[in-house]
Amino acid sequence: MSNEPAVAPATRLTVANVATARQRMAVRVLALFGWHVEFDGLPGPHGVIIVYPHTSNWDFPLGLLGKWAIGCPFHWLAKESLFTGPIGRIIGPLLRSWGGEPVARSSSTGATQRLALRMRAAPWYWLALAPEGTRALRPRWRSGFYHLALQAQVPLLAVSFDYATRTVAATAVVNLCGEVEADRAAIAHAFAARVGYRPANAAPITWT
Repeated sequence: MSNEPAVAPATRLTVANVATARQRMAVRVLALFGWHVEFDGLPGPHGVIIVYPHTSNWDFPLGLLGKWAIGCPFHWLAKESLFTGPIGRIIGPLLRSWGGEPVARSSSTGATQRLALRMRAAPWYWLALAPEGTRALRPRWRSGFYHLALQAQVPLLAVSFDYATRTVAATAVVNLCGEVEADRAAIAHAFAARVGYRPANAAPITWT
């Protein structure tokens, strides 16, 4: 099965411009709750997706339905405990079938470099993660996404769940230059005016 997107570039996805039955199902389910997906295609076969703001458990089903609506086999990172032990034996296989991959909260030295090499070696690999790392308010983002994108030399796709407009927005691409302040400003611009479920819990767009 091809890893290429199964949808032609279009700003708002509808049942008329997506290609598969699962995509149409996802579009319809989102529409039942007043939501829609905006997607303009991908800039290449490799990249990092940053999801922000992440302030609610509702973000997961929205993200999964958005993924199915877009029709791309995105990978995404989740805490390792969901894939191990009694819980992992029950839900781990299902999460993996949806594109989930475990990540240890205290990553070992070289983990980012290994992931960057894995990404570049694959014919098609887009990885989604939430830089905040939690739904609770944090003073800053985790910086792993930034180092990964720079090491792999791939673009960022800024994806947001905008509860103000009920939009899963996946249209803003950021090409990093390696200058932290300039890259922060570009990312902040990509997420401008996006409102999470709990706006007060959205972390400032900064990292160290």
